[in-house]
Amino acid sequence: MSTTLTPLTTADAETLVAAARRAARAAGVAVSVTVLDAGGHPLAFLRDDGAVLISGETSTRKAYTALQLGAPTADLVDLVKPDGPFHTLPTALDRPLLFIAGGVPIHRDGRLVGAIGLGGGAPEQDHSFATAALTELAR
Repeated sequence: MSTTLTPLTTADAETLVAAARRAARAAGVAVSVTVLDAGGHPLAFLRDDGAVLISGETSTRKAYTALQLGAPTADLVDLVKPDGPFHTLPTALDRPLLFIAGGVPIHRDGRLVGAIGLGGGAPEQDHSFATAALTELAR
């Protein structure tokens, strides 16, 4: 028996970006939002007016890290500390990993279909904006 997996669509990505921005605006934070599909390809990107320039890069790297490791970046921060098992991972790979809260994988029917990354706020804020967007998408 085969089940068809519905991939993340551009309409889904637009919903995620809009919901993340609403959450950030409510907190008074200008952000960048990146949504990637399961292959790591960009489906959506937006940087608010006034968001710090680096937030565009950090939002993308957070989304990529969450996608590649299949976990929220908030859950991975301790793994790259000097005594953590992934301590050398960020420098061992020639890939844009970033172990700062704000990246969250997106699952559908228990399977990874993409990721969202937020940059511009404090790490805890970025994580909360990303999870608020996922809640909106699930409705």
